[in-house]
Amino acid sequence: MTRYIRNTVVTAKVEATPGTDALPTGLADAVLVSDMSITPLDAANIDRNNIKGYFGANEQLVGPASVKTSYTVELAGSGTAGTAPALGDLLLGCAMAEGVLADPVRVEYTPVSTGLKTLTNYYYDDGVLHKLLGVMGDFTLTAKVGERPVLKFDYTGLDGGISEAMTAGTYTEWKAPVAMTKANVTDITLGATYALGALTGGAPYNSTGLELKSGNAVNFTPMLSKEDVDITNREVTGSFELELTAAQEVAFMAQVKANTKQSLALTIGKVAGNTVIIFMPAAQLTNPKKAELNGKRLIGYDFRAIPVAGNDELRLVFL
Repeated sequence: MTRYIRNTVVTAKVEATPGTDALPTGLADAVLVSDMSITPLDAANIDRNNIKGYFGANEQLVGPASVKTSYTVELAGSGTAGTAPALGDLLLGCAMAEGVLADPVRVEYTPVSTGLKTLTNYYYDDGVLHKLLGVMGDFTLTAKVGERPVLKFDYTGLDGGISEAMTAGTYTEWKAPVAMTKANVTDITLGATYALGALTGGAPYNSTGLELKSGNAVNFTPMLSKEDVDITNREVTGSFELELTAAQEVAFMAQVKANTKQSLALTIGKVAGNTVIIFMPAAQLTNPKKAELNGKRLIGYDFRAIPVAGNDELRLVFL
């Protein structure tokens, strides 16, 4: 019988104990995904280099193995201010912490270096269930003009087994994102201050949006008594392109050469329940480059988000 890619269902749930199946269900924990893929067994196979008096290959032994999966989800709020978005658990599996705050009500995600969370990820591939345990990963946030804002997650987990099974997914908690258009976005702002769910000050610049990478160092470590997946470092980076005057380009070049750090923000959405602020308090611009759009001169920059006091280099605020 033919099996179809679009008959894929993904579920994810935070584990109470790392590596112990959290039993995610399609009813409560389905993830609304696109561009999904899976590596069912990422094994470091072991060669048997035996000599038998003739040419030819030896069989390999299946060595330590993990399972890898990736998928894209839309960057959107829950529809209700102060309620965590459906993608919240996915961020927790990427060394982020969740805070539900008041006055104003909002949910914030910030990086952590201790007490990291793991996920159980079920990947139903039209009748075949792949279980990933102790899952951790990283993400890429893309918010470009004329597109939908998205998060692409790349996860590594322990092999929890494969079986013949299928489930249905319920996606009512997943809300539609806003389109990346002039009407829906407060463009890239440099030099603003963030406090209590609001940005003040700073200068906005005309841009094409941004891309941001969480930069987590995700490692599968096999040992003889146990195997685990861990995150051992983080370097948040990204890029954007701005439309600058000649004077602004010259001033920005001076900032790049002086290793200047400044805050960087982008606000997506303008309605309570579906507004997201992306904020970095100390971004260093690097690698200026010339770009163009429809014959217009743009200037591109890479950036690095530098911690100020630690675990504060990135903040995702859902209002």
